[in-house]
Amino acid sequence: MAVPQPVPQLVLGPPTQTAVFLTLTVAPGREDDVRDGLRELSGLSRSVAFRARDDALACVAGLSSDAWDRLAGGPRPRELHPFTPLQGPRHLAPATPGDLLLHLRARRADLCFELARLVLDGFGDAVTVVDEVHGFTYFDERDLLGFVDGSENPTGSAAADVVLIGDEDPDFRGGSYVVVQKYLHDLTAWNALPTEEQERVIGRHKADNLELPDYVKPPDSHVALTTVEDEDGEEQQIVRQNMPFGRLGTAEFGTYFIGYSRTPAVTERMLRNMFLGDPPGTTDRILDFSTAVTGGLFFVPSAGLLDDLPAPGETRETAPEPVPAEAVHPGFSLGIGSLKGAPAS
Repeated sequence: MAVPQPVPQLVLGPPTQTAVFLTLTVAPGREDDVRDGLRELSGLSRSVAFRARDDALACVAGLSSDAWDRLAGGPRPRELHPFTPLQGPRHLAPATPGDLLLHLRARRADLCFELARLVLDGFGDAVTVVDEVHGFTYFDERDLLGFVDGSENPTGSAAADVVLIGDEDPDFRGGSYVVVQKYLHDLTAWNALPTEEQERVIGRHKADNLELPDYVKPPDSHVALTTVEDEDGEEQQIVRQNMPFGRLGTAEFGTYFIGYSRTPAVTERMLRNMFLGDPPGTTDRILDFSTAVTGGLFFVPSAGLLDDLPAPGETRETAPEPVPAEAVHPGFSLGIGSLKGAPAS
């Protein structure tokens, strides 16, 4: 008999045109207030989404390793740990403060803004916003470097298998892990490169997004170093929901990287390849033009667990009871069929 699967948060919602990424720290002694705020999150999301049912408003919440210990009781997600900073021969992937991640997205910026405002009002001075990024869709899903971003994402049931925890960690079925980094681009230096050289940096043709042939693609290209395989030669994937962002007055232009997976190990291997090199020293050429300024790893509980997060000292003896998807995300279809519980590859 198949084990019923908890409903996930909307990590696999439909494409949207705008997003807000908030990284928060929790004030000492205010853990109860923050836990109460997280329990109210789904209700606030439904209330704002009801005003524009066709605009795909969603809010995904994640907790860092330290925040989980401070806010949650019962068992601990098996692969949750602090983000590991990487100091390569030329580039640094820093770990920066952050207890909570809120990823809000919709087809309209006003919906993200309204929900973010209400959520932060609810938390009050129990949290501090340490990073805030407003992302947008740039032409045909391109980043500010001019290349299509995220075109290799799996879809449908394949995306669910890549992103959602199954029987490998039964207390946290329907959950996920997410890694975030904010990258700032040196567009002056980038735009000084001819298109053919930009394509060698990325590993794709700029106009049509086709991957360069292996005999042409440099080993230090972004595509070469972020394509990882297991011991059987099977490609290991994540789901990226990156967004460009920018501020004209300060000439700040960048990409907010956000990658969801059922295990953080895949994303972490990609980052090691980029910053340390594979082989060592063969680092990602994109880092000559894009600098990582933040880094965090968060666990994304299932929707039911987030709604009823146990306090430290409380014992959660069983996984949260599954609830109908329409009760959590009215008006949305996850589009992923039944959520499988196969172990991660």
